[in-house]
Amino acid sequence: MKTKLITRAGYNKLKEEHDYLWRKKRPEVTKIVSWAASLGDRSENADYTFNKRLLRQIDRRIHFIRKLLPELTIVDYSPQQEGKVFFGAWIEVENINGEVLKFRIVGPEEIYGDEKDYISIDSPMARALLKKEVDDTVYVKTPDGEKEWVIHSIFYEKN
Repeated sequence: MKTKLITRAGYNKLKEEHDYLWRKKRPEVTKIVSWAASLGDRSENADYTFNKRLLRQIDRRIHFIRKLLPELTIVDYSPQQEGKVFFGAWIEVENINGEVLKFRIVGPEEIYGDEKDYISIDSPMARALLKKEVDDTVYVKTPDGEKEWVIHSIFYEKN
């Protein structure tokens, strides 16, 4: 089961995507579909076929976002979080091989898209890091066995 938490920035991004799809993209594609349909034989009309499929994809995404938004809980920064890893934290960790990772713990709906350095709160790494502090060692179960990481820094974006 996915966690229904989201950062304020993630929520706003989903809302903007919905508004763009509903107010701009969908009307544009609908206009093309109507124009292509008016040309007659739809079975061999590539404009009609392609844009009709695109319209269905847009409608599915709009439906998904509309259903999702009311279920999400926005988590804003709180000063009590300072010094420990909680939802929304930026963390830098290093393993015994010297590999350094920097990422932010966010909701599952935020890890897709432009942000490559986000991990889901539901991931094994995030679960292992929760409530830990700088210089703590965490052990993360992976398909290759247990990995050891040390926390170098914890930072929060203050909304």
